Amino acid sequence: MNVEPLAGVERRLTRALSRALIDFGMLENGDRVMVCVSGGKDSYTMLHLLRELARRAPVAFELVVVNVDQGHPGYPADRLRSYMRAEGYDFHMIEEDTYSIVTDKIPAGKTFCSLCSRLRRGILYRVARELRCTKIALGHHREDILQTLLLNLFFSGQLGAMPPKLVSAEGHVVIRPLAYCAEEDIAAYARAKEFPILPCDLCGSQDNLQRKQVGALLNDLEEKHPGIKSVMLAATQNVRPSQLLDKDLWRTLGLSAAKEVEGDGLVRIDRLVRDHAAS
Repeated sequence: MNVEPLAGVERRLTRALSRALIDFGMLENGDRVMVCVSGGKDSYTMLHLLRELARRAPVAFELVVVNVDQGHPGYPADRLRSYMRAEGYDFHMIEEDTYSIVTDKIPAGKTFCSLCSRLRRGILYRVARELRCTKIALGHHREDILQTLLLNLFFSGQLGAMPPKLVSAEGHVVIRPLAYCAEEDIAAYARAKEFPILPCDLCGSQDNLQRKQVGALLNDLEEKHPGIKSVMLAATQNVRPSQLLDKDLWRTLGLSAAKEVEGDGLVRIDRLVRDHAAS
């Protein structure tokens, strides 16, 4: 089996991350970015790429690394502490026992993700305020966005995904620098860099998650139709509001009828496909 050189994967990831930062104005001069590291491949990759970018970016920004120890039995916190210390990061581990809350409140057989993520989000917002951070960086990537798109479509009756940049109700600015990055590239990069991956013994051990099922569906489609994930991501940048059935959206845009105009103002689909395929 041919293994792509690390330089090619890193170049593709760096280009995708940089494009997302620019497209959505994620970073500004003087930003203090709280990088949320779970111990998984995605957040390690995001942290490493942001540090490399900070060394040569035209804007000056600093990184503060935060991990939340949620009280999972056997959580290898020392492994993460040792890595961050060796790498010289400004690292903060926050100890909050959300594990006991989630396992107490969620009935057996039900998924933990919703409550767990709400509790973790509240902790991160509080810590960002305490550390005086201007941005909160999360490690969601292309597949996370596509999975959310399909989850909303299939199970929530909504047409929406994960925004690359958002402002919380409390005023925190949340960014997703890996929005354009493919999970397969992130996985290859994490293996090559030998990041000390920490297991998720709560939601990661549940096999009945709708997100896992949708992820498997996407992977099956990609295997049968190579490049389809890139096309799907491009679709989120080629929105035709007049082709949807949201009457409030029509009213907001002042539409009385859709006009048949081919390709007007649309982003070329082959751009993301070409960028992903290039090494």
